[in-house]
Amino acid sequence: MMELEALRSIYEGDECFKEISPVSFQFRVGELEDSKAFILDITWPETYPETAPQISLEAFFNNRISAETKQLILAKLEEQVEANLGAAMMYTLFEWAKENQETLMENHKSIVTAVTLTSNSEVSEPATAAKKKEKKEQLTKAQKRRMINKTDHKGELPRGWNWVDVIKHLSKTGGKDED
Repeated sequence: MMELEALRSIYEGDECFKEISPVSFQFRVGELEDSKAFILDITWPETYPETAPQISLEAFFNNRISAETKQLILAKLEEQVEANLGAAMMYTLFEWAKENQETLMENHKSIVTAVTLTSNSEVSEPATAAKKKEKKEQLTKAQKRRMINKTDHKGELPRGWNWVDVIKHLSKTGGKDED
């Protein structure tokens, strides 16, 4: 599992890369705030790299991406996989996805942007009020629900929601006395 060691050292401290198990990984293409960002879930079968890794875009983060765009991304990644079959390919795939993020997501229109004003007659006066409000990010009902579900309904995040950051911090400061 030389490739695993290599991935760990390349992406150490990179929050885009997450090792879920020694054979499954999550890789975020794009920044968190980027509407064109997406997460790849990759699992190695026992016979990897002779057989293709399983690539999925089923992560909750990708909910706002249309099925067509997901199919396009997967199809393009499959091409890369075929070209690299038999060799360590994770780094190649991740970097390729990063470089081609714009192309992969060019048809992506965030599902949130589908909110449009229905009638133009009421724009005249309330426009000023709307402008003031617009500074505060407009959330769809689904997004609000998601935020509420993440918290404990008092706006407090559940205990341990940021444990990854704690572990990352400890690994940097050396919380344990080990040689």
